[in-house]
Amino acid sequence: MRSPGTRQVATEARRAQIASAAIAVLAERGYAETTFEAICEHAGLSSKRLITYHFSSKDRLFEAVVQQVVADAAAFMRPALQAAHGARAQLEAFIRSNIAFVARHPGHVRAVQQIAFNKAPAGGAERDAAIARIVALFADGQRTGAFRSFDCTVMGAALRASIDTMAERVVDGSDPGVCADELVELFDRATRAE
Repeated sequence: MRSPGTRQVATEARRAQIASAAIAVLAERGYAETTFEAICEHAGLSSKRLITYHFSSKDRLFEAVVQQVVADAAAFMRPALQAAHGARAQLEAFIRSNIAFVARHPGHVRAVQQIAFNKAPAGGAERDAAIARIVALFADGQRTGAFRSFDCTVMGAALRASIDTMAERVVDGSDPGVCADELVELFDRATRAE
């Protein structure tokens, strides 16, 4: 008999396997063709009941996809953010590591784009949390004098929107280094203390 801890690990592993397969199918085939059958085929699952056991609906699965993309991005970006000291360096590391993640994981970006473009109700909490982290970075920079006075929520939303727009360009073939350089310069000028 499996222990509750072993069962939980197996459940989380299966959920992650399904979410990863959904990311790949969304990126390759698009929203309309991302069916439970297509996900089963990609994941090597024997039945779509394995998906419905873990996710009560397609919307719940897409929420898990967004959560997986956010978790993967956070893990990718963490070393650069931990190595950066001070608000200005943190801002640069945030932008550069985010664009680098996009360049290395275009399928993740395409999957989230497919969900967003089709107005699937997923990702609201993750988007709000992402902006809240940026707002906290800006507020900390203002407290230490690294950044000028501005509305941190407006600037945070502008940065998130800029990165998301640049992500589309990077996925379509724009040079990620150039895109990151321009965003770093733009937000450095926009936030710099006089």
